[in-house]
Amino acid sequence: MSFAARCSRNRRVNQYGVALPIVLLIVSMMLATAAAWFEAALFEARNSGAAIDQLRSFHAADAALVLCTRALADGTAITPPAPAQPGEPQGWRRQETFGAQATAPLRSWPGSVRPPQCFVEAWRIEARPAVRAFLVTARGFGSTDDAQSWLQMQLVLEGTRIERHWRRVVARPF
Repeated sequence: MSFAARCSRNRRVNQYGVALPIVLLIVSMMLATAAAWFEAALFEARNSGAAIDQLRSFHAADAALVLCTRALADGTAITPPAPAQPGEPQGWRRQETFGAQATAPLRSWPGSVRPPQCFVEAWRIEARPAVRAFLVTARGFGSTDDAQSWLQMQLVLEGTRIERHWRRVVARPF
């Protein structure tokens, strides 16, 4: 066997072991990329589920708020007695008071764990003693008790004139 034939044979033998590490490296990179995509997909699914739950609770609270304020404006709701001191009512800030005295204008809400609730408090406005004013607080639920939205409407009734002032409660009361 000539020298050139031996060298070329040795080169081929040395190249046989190179393919396996390269293939393993490429497969491991593909596996790491697939795992990262899977994690990103799981994160997005959880995130969109939480957003849907928040929307569900918001719409439930909004529906309860509309129904309760409409009943107050029509005079079909039981109105609480006027408070002795002026100032914005604070009963809605205590969840135990809210839970005990809240009403459910709807039997259920699609996808919610509990029906939406509303709590009506009378409000005495010192600058306008002739008006009847109410603070209506509504609470809507998502698929869990932790997914809640709180909305409020300040309702001022003066003869046939009705003023509505809407606001969202950013942090739920404790």
